[in-house]
Amino acid sequence: MRRWLGVAAAWLWAVSAALAGPAPIAPSAPIPAPLTTAFGGPQVPWTIVVLLTLLTLVPALLLSMTPFVRLLIVFHFLRQALGTQTTPTNQTLIGLALILTFFLMQPVGLAIQHQAIVPLEAGRITPLAAVEIGSRPLKTFMLHYVRQKDVALFLELAKEPRPRTPEDLSMRVVLPSYILSELKAGFQIGAVLFLPFLVIDMVVASITTSIGMMQLPPVVISTPLKLLLFVMVDGWNLLVGSLMRSFQ
Repeated sequence: MRRWLGVAAAWLWAVSAALAGPAPIAPSAPIPAPLTTAFGGPQVPWTIVVLLTLLTLVPALLLSMTPFVRLLIVFHFLRQALGTQTTPTNQTLIGLALILTFFLMQPVGLAIQHQAIVPLEAGRITPLAAVEIGSRPLKTFMLHYVRQKDVALFLELAKEPRPRTPEDLSMRVVLPSYILSELKAGFQIGAVLFLPFLVIDMVVASITTSIGMMQLPPVVISTPLKLLLFVMVDGWNLLVGSLMRSFQ
């Protein structure tokens, strides 16, 4: 723990020193010329600002390029269908979606490591080439699940020519197409998941209305029945298994 605190303190000191600018130099020492950008200003503070801004966007971009979107939408539909407003909690659903996303994306991560990260660490390719090579396995993964209708939409909006092969599509077209396709798939699965629980709600509501039970809301009776049905059929195993097979 003390070691990590020391590393964090050193990092904060380095960042504060970079933001504060160069330290005063003794008159006898030669004063080096400061790093400047194309606009003549200091380069280091703006570089840090840009890097910190990109770090805040990287998690959202990575989660949008993975199955996380579909998994989280389906889990939220399941919670609404069961009638449990806060169980499981948002943290539990997000954690489960992250773990399943890691399980699904591990082969893609290994391919990126072997094709881009290892050659970059060995000095055989440049960082820009590593980014280009590392995006290929991710693009291949996304192309398996995009719809042609979504791709055609963003090709038209981007005013790009029709590619010869799907691999020729740019990330500018593939990424929004993949997000739309995952949203549609998540809502389709959620709608199908809602149907059996909706039938239970309708049956309970019709029975309670027919016998004149107006004091007790139908949801109070239907919620335990839906939970009992979900537990009896081993719902979590069926749902997660179906979701995992949909990405194979």
